[in-house]
Amino acid sequence: MTTVHDSAVTTLAGDLSVWPASTAEPCPGDLAVGGVPLAEIADRFGTPVYVLDEAEVRERCRTYRDAFPDTEILYAAKAFLCRAMIHWMDEEGLGLDVCSAGELELAVTTGFPAERIVLHGNAKSPRDLETALRLGVGRIVIDSPSEIARLAAAVGPHGHQKVMVRVVPGISAGGHEKIRTGTEDQKFGLSISDGYAQHAIARILDQPQLELTGLHCHLGSQITSVKPYLAAVRRVVGLMARLHGQHGLVLPELDLGGGHGIAYRPGEQALDLTTLARKVRTELAEACAAAGLPVPRLIIEPGRAIAGPAGIALYRVLAVKRTGNRTYVAVDGGMSDNPRPALYGVRYAPRLIGRRTTAERAPVTVVGRHCEAGDVLAADVELPADVRPGDLLAVPVAGAYHLSMASGYNLVGRPPVTAVRDGQARLLVRRESLDDIRSRDVGL
Repeated sequence: MTTVHDSAVTTLAGDLSVWPASTAEPCPGDLAVGGVPLAEIADRFGTPVYVLDEAEVRERCRTYRDAFPDTEILYAAKAFLCRAMIHWMDEEGLGLDVCSAGELELAVTTGFPAERIVLHGNAKSPRDLETALRLGVGRIVIDSPSEIARLAAAVGPHGHQKVMVRVVPGISAGGHEKIRTGTEDQKFGLSISDGYAQHAIARILDQPQLELTGLHCHLGSQITSVKPYLAAVRRVVGLMARLHGQHGLVLPELDLGGGHGIAYRPGEQALDLTTLARKVRTELAEACAAAGLPVPRLIIEPGRAIAGPAGIALYRVLAVKRTGNRTYVAVDGGMSDNPRPALYGVRYAPRLIGRRTTAERAPVTVVGRHCEAGDVLAADVELPADVRPGDLLAVPVAGAYHLSMASGYNLVGRPPVTAVRDGQARLLVRRESLDDIRSRDVGL
């Protein structure tokens, strides 16, 4: 890999470090993942299309289990969810972290045990809570004081529900201000510093049908340093010590959330899971010993770090346009299937696949097909100078927060999701068709 600093363009030819481990180059100019050529997938299923490497997903689950052997690991469903993903998580021994009745019902109707599911969210609807109670969800994370009375009433005087409280430790961490949730000035959780968390916990203790099992703390997303997690452990254990002194309360669980950062382009930093596990375990043991508390069972919620690197997005080039000093390469997808560049300014490393070329690499900006100037998928990247309409582009690290955040903009329809494994490709989620779109439009 070489970097051209004066043009802010990165050359990534030949570097497959952010691709799934199964990625191979069976012939020059082509790539195969899970034993299946990506160009074959594009021809068979059309484009845009998303590809998930099942073996990569499963291996990442096992990496977490190995790094955190005594920890409850919940896959954060918001990263990406479908029935196959739910099935894989079940088989790999992970729980689920969901934030809506839709995610919850899809999981349970797929056969996932409800008691291994945690429901959270800053504004749970009556349907969310009713569904959680009806299906017997394992825990509900309380995010605001108003939820306490609503949940207690829904449970009823003779019912029982395990709950946690999401607390805000006042720590800034994450790859962008829009995905930092551990600070005071954002919508999630109850502040430790101003006493709102303690007040809510006291109210929960007055509701005999609610069993408080622990505290929940999620700092944000795309965090690549261990330090914020250690600071969070210290502050949350400090709160646990105060609760023990005030109420004699000993909480058996501590959920540190997720947000584990991954590399989207070669050379970028990712969170070291082995170091995270070792240092968090040590910090938690020392903080609890100093406070005279037993060590609670740790819970973590990885999502992006499991799904993201296992996914690839495939696009067909529709147009190449040279305007001023820029070359724009327009593809048949865009912000309707991946809004992250527009929301967070994230950077990707797209790659030309499906044909061999000896052309020099040149700076381009890969844009989507939507009627929005901000519909940019990859700004200032290098592709072969002879890129042309009909070419295929593959975008690695596309498994998380792409389709889960997809929209109906311009009514182009959401792409399908395929899975590859052992030389076979299969459809997981079909393409959204015009008939699907029409069927929802019921009035004139």
